[in-house]
Amino acid sequence: MVLIFLGVIFIAVATFVFNANNINAKFGKPIKIIGVVLIGIGILNSCFKQIDAGQIGVKSLFGKIEDDILMSGLNFVNPLVEVKTIDTKTQNYTMSGIHDEGQKAGDDAIRVLTADGLEVTIDLTVLYRVVPSEAPRLLRETGLDYNDKIVRPLTRTKIRDNAVYYDAVALYSSKRDTFQIRIFNSIEKDFKSRGLILEQLLVRNITLPTSVKASIESKINAEQDAQKMQFVLQKEKQEAERKRVEAQGIADYQRIISTGLSDKQLQYESIKANLELAKSNNAKIIVLGKGNNPMIIDGK
Repeated sequence: MVLIFLGVIFIAVATFVFNANNINAKFGKPIKIIGVVLIGIGILNSCFKQIDAGQIGVKSLFGKIEDDILMSGLNFVNPLVEVKTIDTKTQNYTMSGIHDEGQKAGDDAIRVLTADGLEVTIDLTVLYRVVPSEAPRLLRETGLDYNDKIVRPLTRTKIRDNAVYYDAVALYSSKRDTFQIRIFNSIEKDFKSRGLILEQLLVRNITLPTSVKASIESKINAEQDAQKMQFVLQKEKQEAERKRVEAQGIADYQRIISTGLSDKQLQYESIKANLELAKSNNAKIIVLGKGNNPMIIDGK
């Protein structure tokens, strides 16, 4: 359109300035030719529209949105038609409490009230894409700013509506997956009616109130201490069992010795010891008393 506009200006200048006043009339004809060439190039350029991969083109003629769409590649169109491209690839919209992490600057996390009346902060990412065949209707009814008109407000509303069915602690722990599935099913239908496909809903983080978080941490620490005490008690029981087995073994040994050794056995062992002593080269004095065991006195 810019080239066409420039071509019209060139022709107008050549017609009304140079020819009308007969000033440098010889330049009028070349300027007209340049103007015609620019208009021709502009018309040809307007007739061909290139649509990149992962996008579609929606045609608008004097504000009226046409239902047929342009697919990726080079397309021949009416030069008067304005083509608006819409991305059909997977898009994401993040609402986070971390600065500059989401689409909105600052704290954009979702604050909801749970069934027990506590305020919970949720960070969320929505993955979605535009249905190509629904793009003209989406552009006609919503416009290109569907992120701010559909994705953001609808998601935040549905999360608040569904969070009231869960307690804060359950939402943080055992019911997190159930909550994510519930809000996915709730949002998917509304997205589809607007020409969007909800691919995935990611609950990235759930932040509990400080008091509740402290109570959970205290409970976890108490459970860890209890487990540690159970380990200590189990270890002590094992040590007591070891000592009992050891004592039983000593008792059994003593019982066997006391019942298995007779006087004759002791006398025999004494004779053997005296015999070994007699074979020694050292001089010894052996005093035999009434008892079974002799008294040995060194002769040195």
